Amino acid sequence: MTARWVVEHVQTQREITVTWQPISLLVKNNPSEDSDYFAPVQFTHKLLRVMESIRAADGDAAVQPFYWATASRIHQDGDQDFSAQDALTAAGFDPSHAAAFDDESFDAEIKRRMDIGLGLTGDDVGTPIISMDDANGETVALFGPVISRMPEGDAALQLWDGLVACATTPGFWELKRTRSEDPDFPAMP
Repeated sequence: MTARWVVEHVQTQREITVTWQPISLLVKNNPSEDSDYFAPVQFTHKLLRVMESIRAADGDAAVQPFYWATASRIHQDGDQDFSAQDALTAAGFDPSHAAAFDDESFDAEIKRRMDIGLGLTGDDVGTPIISMDDANGETVALFGPVISRMPEGDAALQLWDGLVACATTPGFWELKRTRSEDPDFPAMP
């Protein structure tokens, strides 16, 4: 939801460039293999390997179409039973990137990129992490926002501006409230 908010409603109105970075909840949370959580995060970790294969071949900008193809299936459709090859084909990529799904050699790059984001926020966060440069050119980041509905128009920009204000205020650390509703995803564009 946060990714769609930024891309569909903020990026077009503010001077920002989105560079997608991986965060593996398999690596971060290290769940037991016998937990119900393990299989879903292992699956998404392997999709991150495919994402890094795409990035290595085609650059940062190529990551977003693959992210959309997988995230919409997982989060919007509740589907975690699709092949990387199907997602690649749907997003218009060479299906040979599917070989990365089981290729552990991409794990070091995933971890390196994760460590950059977690180095900005601390380890007691999840996803999403949004980073930006403050007025002094220093990179700052926050976990979130975690949203269940996608704001549009002025509300989308107000949320963004508030996030920027929080992230760039020295000494600001956290806002939080308990989630009381499930995400309400609009149709994919």
